[in-house]
Amino acid sequence: MKIYDWHTGPYPARVRIALAEKNLRSRVQFVSVDLRKGEHKTPAFLAKNYSGTLPVLELEDGTLIAECTAITEYLDNLDGEPTLTGRTAREKGLIHMMSKRAELELLDAISVYFHHATPGLGPHVEIYQNAEWGFRQRDKAVRGMHYFNGILSGQPFVAGETFSMADITVIGGLIFADLLKVPVPAECEALRNWYAAMQARPSVRNRIAMSEPVRAPL
Repeated sequence: MKIYDWHTGPYPARVRIALAEKNLRSRVQFVSVDLRKGEHKTPAFLAKNYSGTLPVLELEDGTLIAECTAITEYLDNLDGEPTLTGRTAREKGLIHMMSKRAELELLDAISVYFHHATPGLGPHVEIYQNAEWGFRQRDKAVRGMHYFNGILSGQPFVAGETFSMADITVIGGLIFADLLKVPVPAECEALRNWYAAMQARPSVRNRIAMSEPVRAPL
């Protein structure tokens, strides 16, 4: 399998964490796609992923799977023992619900802030920017931090009693927030403590070190 990604990207981090949790690193070759050079918007890459986003999983038969949730679902079910996306119908429902909320309320909001209210990936990539919209989304992300703080005040993980894809999505959001110096509010003690524990988790701590990217033609 190949993973097209960028080693420090918050969205690629989600799949890298999933790979580590499932002990699949040895089965994957990383292909580096330089975001700052806009390689993810070239015709060659768009042929692999219409959305022009990272990461993308390419299977040995040429099948291409984009979107972090879809890639994680595939990886989690390879061994027939899903641990990240839920075993029962109830677990699956809760995990997917909370993962989607983490995208909408935190990760994607921070992404919009990055692309609209900061220099983002530079003038060659950021063709249109709306700073007001970006700052509104930054504030939305902070509200999302308060929401997840409330969730984690009452349970150990985002979707319940076990680590899951929903936790990975929140981690991705907080990685992005860290990069942009958008701190978790001091009053969000449960979220801050949870994130400190997650950063010590081997799959999270080693997500960049696992990379041995190649610069191959797309």
